[in-house]
Amino acid sequence: MLNLERLRTLDALARHGSVSGAAEGLHVTTSAVSQQMSKLEREVGQQLLAKNGRGVRLTDAGRLLAEHAARILSQVELAQSALEAQRGQVVGELRLAAFPTALRGLFPMALAALRGDHPALRLQSRELEPERGIDAVLRGDVDLAVVLDWYNKPLPMPEGLAKASILEDRVEIAMPEGHPLAGRREVDLEDFADDEWVAWPEGEFCHEWLLYTLRTKGIEPRIAHRAGEHHTQLALVAAGLGVCVAPRLGRDPLPSGVRTVPVRHRVHRYVYAVWRADADRRPSIRAAVEALRTAAEEIT
Repeated sequence: MLNLERLRTLDALARHGSVSGAAEGLHVTTSAVSQQMSKLEREVGQQLLAKNGRGVRLTDAGRLLAEHAARILSQVELAQSALEAQRGQVVGELRLAAFPTALRGLFPMALAALRGDHPALRLQSRELEPERGIDAVLRGDVDLAVVLDWYNKPLPMPEGLAKASILEDRVEIAMPEGHPLAGRREVDLEDFADDEWVAWPEGEFCHEWLLYTLRTKGIEPRIAHRAGEHHTQLALVAAGLGVCVAPRLGRDPLPSGVRTVPVRHRVHRYVYAVWRADADRRPSIRAAVEALRTAAEEIT
């Protein structure tokens, strides 16, 4: 009889590509991963891992068993979902992730409501950028992630995921109070063709969106500063070092010396929750989506 936890370890190794990655995804030590794999090799009577430089790789037998492990674990999740749905109770553990402004703007209210309404539900949350959140859901590291699309640049959505809309987050442009456009009721992105921008770190989905959007309007953006947190971006704007995109979700009170102005041609992003389709019937997933939507209604 194959041990389910050892199959889960093998699946994590196949998805992460390394012992350290599997250990991080499973929240165990690398030694625990190695021990589980050694036991699994003894159970099946075949070598599943081979040395590959300083790391390891799956053998042909390892890849074959990993494919079956992925299907077995999916069936187990379907069975768990069906049992939870039949029982109709919101219980067990729910692991959630969200990008920074959603974690700050939605999770405190939503998770407090979940804990109050469903005391038997154990909650864990972590901060992940949208693409990493989707990857974590696919890997099984989290059960639900709150991610975003921009109105003109959707986030790629792999097969096997379900999604639910949470809110539409309108975006403004933040600028120093002495900026020539600070007194306007509305602005166009083209108005900032000669400004320096404070943007997200290079390679992040939102950074790529900003470059894409400005370039479609004939503007080659001058990115002077990069920061992952919006309050850091706004602090740089307050110091007169540029302008930045300022979503409303999770926005702290504006620093002294900063003004925000809406964009005339509505700029917004769609915030939604994603989870594995084979967990669709879990009452805890449904309860989390409802709590997130309720929190969104409170702040919009």
